[in-house]
Amino acid sequence: MLTIIQRVTTAKVTINNQDIGKIDTGIMALVAIEKDDTPNDAERLLERILNYRIFADDNDRMNLSLRDINGGLLLVPQFTLAADTQKANRPGFTSAAPPEKGRQLFEYLQHIAKTTYANVEFGRFGADMQVSLVNDGPVTFILRT
Repeated sequence: MLTIIQRVTTAKVTINNQDIGKIDTGIMALVAIEKDDTPNDAERLLERILNYRIFADDNDRMNLSLRDINGGLLLVPQFTLAADTQKANRPGFTSAAPPEKGRQLFEYLQHIAKTTYANVEFGRFGADMQVSLVNDGPVTFILRT
């Protein structure tokens, strides 16, 4: 699994002019599921996101995790993040999971996120979403399991 996490002051996902997920201070994560990913990858990715220390402590150092600040988490499925962009001028998607496997693993990620962390919201797999956010810093990292 591959994710881009962004430290945000606010983020939301909208479908057909209706907000379906919204957080204030926290992490917005774009999540790509690749063809060899397993439920163990989803569990490891969630733990990394929740424990990744990207929030400032009292000394203004990135030393606090999402759990430490009890911030919001917005998980958004992002198929195109798994694209192979090494060749030519058109992305290839051979490394991405097939749609049904991607859906199953994202649903599993949703399930474990809801049972592990209280302040979590989601985008919708396969939907045409509009994602808006205010990146705080900007602070952005790529995580891979």
